[in-house]
Amino acid sequence: MPRLARPAAGASPSDRRPLRGSGLRGHLSPPPPLGFRGSGPRGGGRAQGGGDEGALGSREPPSHAPCLAGPRSPSTMSAAWIPVLGLGVCLLLLLPEPAGSDGAVPIAITCFTRGLDIRKEKADVLCPGGCSLEEFSVFGNIVYASVSSICGAAVHRGVISNSGGPVRIYSLPGRENYSSVVANGIQSQTLSRWSASFTVTKGKSGTQEATGQAVSTARPPTGKRLKKTPEKKTGNKDCKADIAFLIDGSFNIGQRRFNLQKNFVGKVALMLGIGTEGPHVGLVQASEHPKIEFYLKNFTSPKDVLFAIKEVGFRGGNSNTGKALKHTAQKFFTADTGVRRGIPKVVVVFIDGWPSDDIEEAGIVAREFGVNVFIVSVAKPIPEELGMVQDVAFIDKAVCRNNGFFSYHMPNWFGTTKYVKPLVQKLCSHEQMMCSKTCYNSVNIAFLIDGSSSVGDSNFHLMLEFVSNIAKTFEISDIGAKIAAVQFTYDQRTEFSFTDYSTKENVLAVIRNIRYMSGGTATGDAISFTVRNVFGPVRDSPNKNFLVIVTDGQSYDDVRGPAAAAHDAGITIFSVGVAWAPLDDLKDMASKPKESHAFFTREFTGLEPIVSDVIRGICRDFLESQQ
Repeated sequence: MPRLARPAAGASPSDRRPLRGSGLRGHLSPPPPLGFRGSGPRGGGRAQGGGDEGALGSREPPSHAPCLAGPRSPSTMSAAWIPVLGLGVCLLLLLPEPAGSDGAVPIAITCFTRGLDIRKEKADVLCPGGCSLEEFSVFGNIVYASVSSICGAAVHRGVISNSGGPVRIYSLPGRENYSSVVANGIQSQTLSRWSASFTVTKGKSGTQEATGQAVSTARPPTGKRLKKTPEKKTGNKDCKADIAFLIDGSFNIGQRRFNLQKNFVGKVALMLGIGTEGPHVGLVQASEHPKIEFYLKNFTSPKDVLFAIKEVGFRGGNSNTGKALKHTAQKFFTADTGVRRGIPKVVVVFIDGWPSDDIEEAGIVAREFGVNVFIVSVAKPIPEELGMVQDVAFIDKAVCRNNGFFSYHMPNWFGTTKYVKPLVQKLCSHEQMMCSKTCYNSVNIAFLIDGSSSVGDSNFHLMLEFVSNIAKTFEISDIGAKIAAVQFTYDQRTEFSFTDYSTKENVLAVIRNIRYMSGGTATGDAISFTVRNVFGPVRDSPNKNFLVIVTDGQSYDDVRGPAAAAHDAGITIFSVGVAWAPLDDLKDMASKPKESHAFFTREFTGLEPIVSDVIRGICRDFLESQQ
């Protein structure tokens, strides 16, 4: 819907005109132009603006020369003419022949090493085997943006298979319009522009072999053995979020304020502390039709993210924010695009004025997908425009929760620096991300396991299998579900607490290795012990607390009092009895309603069908607690 022309507060009328904006000033150097200057008769100078990543120069052929011919290259160089699509010109790539590389040892790299990480014009590298094709980020075809994975580009071009191998990489100047091509199981992605490029050819193996790990098997000339360099963990680990910035690219905002909007998003991204261990971000542009500019997995360094934001072009059209929000909720947050399990999913929607379509329905879809919707509104509609707004309460109906936390307002796009930190603090408050909370990622589950003599060693392992099958269903992480276990006889032993392990793999491994104690049965004391020593330290946790008791016999002490105290402490108890466990004890321990929280089976092999009953019960109780 067209918007009435009006200047923003504090801005001149010219601010409404679509002018070329400043973008993200002061953060990155501008990218190089498409044309490149050669230096000297060989054209071997560096590209203008190519940064410190290294790039070979090139010479333009005469305008009448076809791409299949051109000036002869020096004897030490191999040449390739590549057409530049849409410009009617050809680009000569001069690739230096390897000098003295016979027998040289290639540099061992990882699956994630990018072209910009190799600061040489030409290098031999060794890609490891077994890299996940879904994890490769590749931009372009034949000539790849330097932000691409080297090994991913090599597999994409067919230089190596996914079993790894030697690769030779040549640094090239930046360019425009990196194309998207599916090849060898990898879908490369488009990129409008980047400051440096590279291409790859088959490398010489030297004395190394590619293995599942990037390590060296021969001594380089320095006498030191190459070792795999662990990927450096970066980012603000206290800010866990996968964030999509949904920016306004409509005619409502115009070119000038579109650039100011990108500038603000860049400042927010920088303050978030983007990195491998911190938040990941992507960007979607809302206009006539939504466009995903880049995904979560594409960039994990602030520099790359800032450059990518700067290069986003203005699309124009109606501000179909609802359409874009629904598209983002459904298509942006997938495993293939880089979403991480157990990490809150967030969309920050920027609306300049008002949306031209229904945003309430899109908000419902986003909540169904577990996405937390924030709305940053700028320059509210003036009285003359209110008649064009479909629903003046669109913000309250679209955000995750109408509690004031998920909405944010700025009067205009000028002087926005003071608004950056408060927004970042909201985005990093994972405890407040209500729409990401599910029964699978927002619970603390402790298992109280009977280790008495009547159980026996083989049956004890069936109990551990029962515990594992429940635990593995949940999204265990440092900000997700937590698991703990206590074994009891007359005594109690904490096998592990909620804070000991934050990955599912570690939790399941520890459960498998729990040693059978053997002894008497004092279930009441064990409940009190667990409430005090396991749940006590996490009493301030936002997760809902559950206790699953598995026992095969009658307790020698009272279970009613300790169970009632646990209920009063907000702990929901599921009791599971086997063989000689009295039904009265099971009901006394279980939370209400008793019939859906107490289970019994005659044989230990009957524990398996109860797994799904307990999981469904936990999810049911969790959902009821959120209403």
